[in-house]
Amino acid sequence: MTSESHPLEKLFVDLVGRHYAEEIGIRDPQVINYVAHLLSEFCNAEQLFKVRNAAGKPLNDVGEMLIESDPVYGPAPSFDRERQVRKHIGDYTLFFAGMFPESINHYRLRRQRLESFVEWMKAGKESYYIVSKFEYFEYTKVAPLFAQLSNKFEECVFGLNRVKDELAEMQHPIVRKTCELLM
Repeated sequence: MTSESHPLEKLFVDLVGRHYAEEIGIRDPQVINYVAHLLSEFCNAEQLFKVRNAAGKPLNDVGEMLIESDPVYGPAPSFDRERQVRKHIGDYTLFFAGMFPESINHYRLRRQRLESFVEWMKAGKESYYIVSKFEYFEYTKVAPLFAQLSNKFEECVFGLNRVKDELAEMQHPIVRKTCELLM
């Protein structure tokens, strides 16, 4: 996990903050910082696949994660485990739908996979909503953040897509050369 003083996280805060404010009207610093931190955290692939099943296998499928999160009919041993997995589902779907939407179609060819981009969006939005309902004890302060992420899920995905576009543009040789000249 990256720290808040990590240069990459500062870049993501700037990019997310600008695109969220200018293009989708989200100016909430909690949402912006959360999404920027998520981007820097997911630079480490281990963080993408940190949810594991009972056998220790990392889960990279949203459908399997949904099953893993169920404390009543599934293997989740507690409601805390449900919250943990649901938070990851929200993060995972937000990240992939915003940064790599083209990769989601790849998943539909496999068994037990959510079938479409729309279902991914629903799973992410619903997962953040469920996390927001854990609003007591140690989760009291963060519950409203997850309610915001659920309510504005589609906008957050669009904003991340704009961040992705800008990052791609920054890799263009002309832009890189101009930046080198300015430094």
